[in-house]
Amino acid sequence: MQSTPALDRADSPFHTGEQAVQMRLGVRDAIEPWARQVVRPRLPEQHRRFYGQLPFLVAAARDDKQRPWVTLLVGPPGFVRSPDPAGLQIAAGPLPGDALSGSLVAGAELGLLGIDPETRRRNRVNGTINQAGASGLELEVTQSFGNCPQYITERAWRRVEVQPDQGSVTHGRQLDASMQMWISNADTFFIASGYRDGGDSGDDPTHGMDASHRGGAPGFVTVESETRLVFPDYAGNNHFNTIGNLVMDSRVGLLFVDFEQGSLLQISGNATIDWDSAEVARYPGAQRLVIIDIDRIVRLDDVLPLRWSAPKGSIRSLRLAEKIKESEDVTSFVFTARDGGELADFEAGQYLPIEIRIDGHDQPLKRTYSLSNGPGEGHYRISVKREPLGVVSRHLHDHVEIGEIISSSRPEGEFILQPGGGPVVLISAGIGLTPMVSMLHALARESGGRPVWFVHGARDGAHHPLADEVRQLVAEQPDMGLQVFYSQPRTEDVQGPDYDREGHVSIDQLETMVPALDADFHLCGPNRFLAGLTADLAAHGVPRERIHTETFGPAG
Repeated sequence: MQSTPALDRADSPFHTGEQAVQMRLGVRDAIEPWARQVVRPRLPEQHRRFYGQLPFLVAAARDDKQRPWVTLLVGPPGFVRSPDPAGLQIAAGPLPGDALSGSLVAGAELGLLGIDPETRRRNRVNGTINQAGASGLELEVTQSFGNCPQYITERAWRRVEVQPDQGSVTHGRQLDASMQMWISNADTFFIASGYRDGGDSGDDPTHGMDASHRGGAPGFVTVESETRLVFPDYAGNNHFNTIGNLVMDSRVGLLFVDFEQGSLLQISGNATIDWDSAEVARYPGAQRLVIIDIDRIVRLDDVLPLRWSAPKGSIRSLRLAEKIKESEDVTSFVFTARDGGELADFEAGQYLPIEIRIDGHDQPLKRTYSLSNGPGEGHYRISVKREPLGVVSRHLHDHVEIGEIISSSRPEGEFILQPGGGPVVLISAGIGLTPMVSMLHALARESGGRPVWFVHGARDGAHHPLADEVRQLVAEQPDMGLQVFYSQPRTEDVQGPDYDREGHVSIDQLETMVPALDADFHLCGPNRFLAGLTADLAAHGVPRERIHTETFGPAG
């Protein structure tokens, strides 16, 4: 393959190691033009504001033996400020006993990661310390760029008082039992790496130190022995900053934070990359493995003046695999994991929280959409109605195409199928059918199926999504029935195959389908629809605990 002009070291934001990894993995030509737009030699205004709001920074640097370490610099919001786009002033330094104590001096290279676990924003900035003293340090920026919120576990922080004699410091070269447990339970760690060609390459902005974040489900880091760790490297932004550094210089630093106790576990060692052995397949979604052989350990207990809440769930990047027009105003979006790994399963009826970045909005816009596919299928499907004034729904319909990436957290929601073997009635109106279709899939898979009625009301055939899918599911199950109501059928809508009755879902029709209304009723639709039908069911003797509802408003 002919090389592109982007491989010119003088122009590229990537050094030799990063470029080599990108070429090895076939992403070099695609990532270079994009990176030139987002990797900047200065701080954008929104990044400058962001750093000023943080109570801590992740910092990567080398000690006097040139070993890389990573730590936290902490202070009240405002302890970091940006006097101009080319610099940061940080009114803090390493805590006493920290592996980097005495190392953040003028001339030292420093990699910083600004990360807010509560909003899952993160930005990276690398540079050189041009001034350091008792009051803190000043950083001259050489590179700045944002990162997606992939695998960031949501946590809220609070300040606490720490007495000078409260903490303790331990040094070692092997992981004891408590350290091994700490690492095995971690869902987050930070990693320091760096590269400098021949030890001194002037002011090349592609060289220096880098601080990065890694996250996953608890247990994603494997403790192989007292001196060896293994962690999976998932698909990311294709910059390969950390991996590119380690290809050129295997020295590495890791930091594990005890967010509840305010403790730090610092590790320095050497990294080996397992690109494609059989071991990689043991980690679902892993693109490669990184093996860490530990050289030095510093443990600081109860030292941070910060504590964080229990984890609320990590963000996941999803790739749009299919986009299917279901009706005049509803489109289905089928998502798979961006990294190829397994997605968290869900219960029929739950919704998917997503985040969409849209031009003109400083923050990602958050929405929740009911999942319309069955659990256990290995992907997520949301079926979204295009609202005329809905910013996100219009963006999904009009601009999000196959292959694009969105962010989501794990499925949530308490509107789920109730356990038991008795009859079930699924009743929906409009776009309220989406969780009902998921429930129908789940019920169709049950062994010894229970009696099920699927009842849906739509305006007409043009506004009736997933109709064929529902009809087929019901036709395949002897214990399932279907009733469709069109309030304003068109001439081309044929009563029988398309719909059963003209008008709206009513209690009178339900009584003819379900003897004595003896069933669990699941209802989803607009407030007015739910209020009327819930009152009618209760008035006809259905216990409130057997009526389960979910409302919805415009998708936004």
